[in-house]
Amino acid sequence: MYSPVESEQGFNFKPELPTSSAYYRLLKKLRRQVGHAIRDFKMLEEGDKVMVCISGGKDSYTLLDIMLQFKRISPINFDVVAVNLDQKQPGFPDDVLPRYLEENNIPYYILEKDTYSITKKLTPEGKTYCAVCSRLRRGSLYGFAQEIGATKVALGHHRDDIMATFFLNLFHGGSLKAMPPKLLSSDKKNILIRPLAYVEEKDIIKYAEMRQFPIIPCNLCGSQENLQRAMINNMLRDWDAQYPKRLHSIFGAMQNVSPSQLADRELFDFEALDEQRQMDFTPTSSASDEAASKRIDMVNLGFAVE
Repeated sequence: MYSPVESEQGFNFKPELPTSSAYYRLLKKLRRQVGHAIRDFKMLEEGDKVMVCISGGKDSYTLLDIMLQFKRISPINFDVVAVNLDQKQPGFPDDVLPRYLEENNIPYYILEKDTYSITKKLTPEGKTYCAVCSRLRRGSLYGFAQEIGATKVALGHHRDDIMATFFLNLFHGGSLKAMPPKLLSSDKKNILIRPLAYVEEKDIIKYAEMRQFPIIPCNLCGSQENLQRAMINNMLRDWDAQYPKRLHSIFGAMQNVSPSQLADRELFDFEALDEQRQMDFTPTSSASDEAASKRIDMVNLGFAVE
């Protein structure tokens, strides 16, 4: 996991923008991919207020940075506000995000909810924190989005997160589903968007290194040993190293689904196939029936001779 080195003077909360050609090539690539995702799934509309959920990790920093750039250059007007959920996790540096956001003139809220203690209390020994933690975080953030009048909630999940979720559900949940780029929350009160849906994790790592974001390492769920998601992520990285085009092909398959070639009876009406069948022959006269009968007999006789 990428984590910047803190100098004796502390984090550089407002580093100078990189000037290398490699940085601008990467920035152009990220803008293009995020722009395509926004366009393909109609993530943004005129007058939107986008609440960007920021945790202090590389993904959410990159998301916030790209969204702020789109705010400046986009032909439509929309607002961006950063929101961090302070889960009261022991050792969490609660001064890093506010200082970064203030020094870069980014509007933000810090939502304080002690979900850490609740998660630890409700999770049995030896079990992962994901189920309880994610439900508590979602409930807190989605409710706050309504309080501030946010029309969209932007999450930092990228392409590799989406594929990892797909394989988790495939291997352990017995279902074909992942993280959609755009989603209506279960209570139908929030629209969730994932602008990084087309972006590869390795590009986000490079971008975070170049921009020198003050990364806050996660030591809650991400540090648990034998976490299934971590094992899936390792599998995807091995595939990407051995077969560079495989992940691109898999993600493409998720966008090219043929329900008639699967076996979900709720997704495709297999019973209606009989009604949709088109016959190549039509009712014939008695004379033609006799000729057809002779032709069939000749065919059958041919098989009999063999």
